[in-house]
Amino acid sequence: MAQQQVEAMWFYVGGAGISVYRLDLSTGDLAHRNTVSDVKNPSFQAVHPSNRFLYSVAEVNDGGAIHAFEIDPATGALGSLNHQSSMGAGPCHVSVDATGRVVLAANYSSGGVAALPINDDGSLGEANSVYQHEGSSVHPGRQQGPHAHSITIDPGNRFAVSADLGIDKVLVYRLDAEKQTITPNDPPWVDVQAGAGPRHFAFHPNRKHAYLINELDNTAVAYAYDEDRGVLETVQVISTLPSDFTDTSYCADIHVSPDGRFVYGSNRGHDSIVIFEVDPDTGRLSVVDYESTRGEFPRNFALDPTGRYLFAANQNTDNIVTYRIDGHTGRLTATGQQAETPQPVCINMIPVA
Repeated sequence: MAQQQVEAMWFYVGGAGISVYRLDLSTGDLAHRNTVSDVKNPSFQAVHPSNRFLYSVAEVNDGGAIHAFEIDPATGALGSLNHQSSMGAGPCHVSVDATGRVVLAANYSSGGVAALPINDDGSLGEANSVYQHEGSSVHPGRQQGPHAHSITIDPGNRFAVSADLGIDKVLVYRLDAEKQTITPNDPPWVDVQAGAGPRHFAFHPNRKHAYLINELDNTAVAYAYDEDRGVLETVQVISTLPSDFTDTSYCADIHVSPDGRFVYGSNRGHDSIVIFEVDPDTGRLSVVDYESTRGEFPRNFALDPTGRYLFAANQNTDNIVTYRIDGHTGRLTATGQQAETPQPVCINMIPVA
């Protein structure tokens, strides 16, 4: 389905359960349809490339798991298929490879990653690759051990990178979709500045640049990316906050616009979305603006695939705020549309068939 023909999306919100909305792309309006409440702390989800299945973490320290759901194309409703252990504690991030054969999970509390095979019916098999991260860094409370915060697959579907908040490293794994496994790359990681706290990661659509957002020091890092070798080279470190802001804030999420011209990041505390413009040659970032999220603690946000809207999920004020994106400047304008939903922390969407 061509993007310009999409009129509506099924819109999934992880928080207190997984809530299903219908997004009207002509207005940005969100209409609630139903909620699945039988997953403990579904703090992050990913959609299968066929749009037939959704995978959610159960972010708990005792019995951390990945749940598989089948999506009803007519209603958007989720039907449970099965769940498997994430092979660690506190799974907080999940991704699906482009062939739809493997799910990757990051376990925050125990600090490791796992690969789980996807069966033909969308259900999950037991993990067949598990790697425990090692080390620590300088923050006394948050970096006494590894805390894998995300695992993101590159556009070529050959490598996956895991941002580890606890050890100030971005670890790189080789992905074998055929074998449904991951193995450490050579080199196996790139170091991040001490005390940064790597959290989420995003690749540029041109496959030559990539971006990291750091929770603890409120910075974004621009990388040059060699997709043949899975190697990241630091190009720039830039603050996500205004220079005159001195209160406490923690970065959370980062996304690149579909056209690759802008990068967006969320600030929890400053309660804003920072808007960066991308230099198309170098990948370097320059600040365009900071837009209030009109709520507190924007842990997650999402851009719709057409690039028209940004949705900010304010965890502490139970609201999702809709913004229209200016395609020329990247700036955000609140549409006046808001959805009230308990503790929203993750957003996914697929076209309504």
